[in-house]
Amino acid sequence: MRVLVIEDEQKINRTVCQALREEAYAVDAAFDGDEGEELALVNSYDLIVLDLMLPKKNGIVLCRGLREQGITTPILMLTARDTLEDRVQGLDSGADDYLVKPFFMDELLARVRALLRRDTTVKTPKLQLADLVVDTSSHRVTRGNTPIELTSKEYAMLEYFIRNPDQVLTRTMISEHVWDDEFDSLSNIIDVYIRRLRRKIDEDFQPKLLHTIRGSGYLLGILPEDSVITS
Repeated sequence: MRVLVIEDEQKINRTVCQALREEAYAVDAAFDGDEGEELALVNSYDLIVLDLMLPKKNGIVLCRGLREQGITTPILMLTARDTLEDRVQGLDSGADDYLVKPFFMDELLARVRALLRRDTTVKTPKLQLADLVVDTSSHRVTRGNTPIELTSKEYAMLEYFIRNPDQVLTRTMISEHVWDDEFDSLSNIIDVYIRRLRRKIDEDFQPKLLHTIRGSGYLLGILPEDSVITS
């Protein structure tokens, strides 16, 4: 999943970005309202962490502007201001949640996970397809009773797939949600990770879950044996 952090305080920005990356999120950073708006409009994010007090364009104006331009990405607003009026103003501008500084990083990560669950029908941390289970809180993955060890990027890719089961995900969609702005669109890195992931979650198990949709992309789901879509 891909997160945009818009925070002008360098230390907080770096700390939040690092914590998110350690949780296998792809993260882009912006340090003022104009830069944050540009990134939010150009890229596809699963969540935005937005500071209230920003140079050039504050968080309230930016949040309201993104909503007016049709950006529905969940927004977690950060602020040192904790009056009722401030919280109401932040939520009324279009933010989905509000976290007051200083905060514990564990709480921020829990709120991020909760906001990402809002767009799914599953409201528990565990996501399941057949006997494949992904625990988004602990990052534990099992197939049947077998634990599956994944790298952080393999986990990030699997979580994106299992949040979008039975849907064809194109290479562009995968790159936009699993990698950050440093992704090289000319590389074959997605194919490499697909092969690694398929080997770990499918090679020794039935039914096969991760399929290549020729000419389109990839799909995580259970397909009929006579399907023209191949794995």
